[in-house]
Amino acid sequence: MYINLLNTLLMGAPPAGQGSGGFGMGNLLFIGGMLVVMYFFMIRPQTKKAKEQKQFSEGLKEGDKIVTIAGMHGKIKRINADGTILVEIAVGTSVTMERSAISREYSQAAQAPAAEEKK
Repeated sequence: MYINLLNTLLMGAPPAGQGSGGFGMGNLLFIGGMLVVMYFFMIRPQTKKAKEQKQFSEGLKEGDKIVTIAGMHGKIKRINADGTILVEIAVGTSVTMERSAISREYSQAAQAPAAEEKK
């Protein structure tokens, strides 16, 4: 009895013993609600995060302290025209990296103490 009631409420299925009524309006609302929930909890935050990462990557300048997604700390020496950057990871040691290899979260955390020192 409880299974039939649960099935009726959640899936919009007719109670046992009655004829099937096809694809009801309840099912359409349920599917539509699931799509809305997916958009607001999965798709929208992901696109917002990607947009912030792109803005961060485009806003990099020479002298910024950065942290790569691999965890390497360094300072930007030069920004190349082909979208790569030259990062100094130790005195006299530089590597060329893609802009997409820089972690926004860790780089902003590394730059925060430097900003507090300037005050």
